[in-house]
Amino acid sequence: MTHALIVIDMQNDFCPGGALAVAGGDEIVPEINARMAQAGAVILTQDWHPAGHSSFASQHAGRAPLEMIDMPYGPQVLWPDHCVQGTQGAAFHPDLDTDRADLIIRKGFRRAIDSYSAFFENDQTTPTGLEGYLRSRGLTQLDFVGLATDFCVAWSAMDAAKLGFEVRVLNNLCRGIDLDGSMARTQDAMRAAGVTLE
Repeated sequence: MTHALIVIDMQNDFCPGGALAVAGGDEIVPEINARMAQAGAVILTQDWHPAGHSSFASQHAGRAPLEMIDMPYGPQVLWPDHCVQGTQGAAFHPDLDTDRADLIIRKGFRRAIDSYSAFFENDQTTPTGLEGYLRSRGLTQLDFVGLATDFCVAWSAMDAAKLGFEVRVLNNLCRGIDLDGSMARTQDAMRAAGVTLE
């Protein structure tokens, strides 16, 4: 089979009660689990930050979460501390069927650079290795689900399309943050990149 389901960052810190909660983030878990049975492969991504990561507002004196700053690799949203390696917040949602995963890609583990996309760090050049894995398995049709629509899902989907994969984002199985209109902007950007939104 050439079809893969890529489940983005279904972690405790992005679900209600977490450090960077996405409204309704936990609601999509049962249907994501059901979709896994239909996929030729299942890939999970996991935000995996070291303590003191440079994208954390706590590391920038006088700065607050959700402010923007310029980093050497470009603009960066400053986030609350979240998904710190080895913490309960970084763990997958307890109801997610992680046993179905063929591969888990951890991202954001380099202290000096953030990583929204499952394919590249935010410098848009440092690869995660996911592209090679998919190509070596002949997986060319990718469905993206998870959190958050307007950040990690969108960046992953757009990178996949640029790399030549056939890409769908299943909007009913995603939830977004919508930071200053980011949902509308990223929906338009995904369509422009050749991503199918369903």
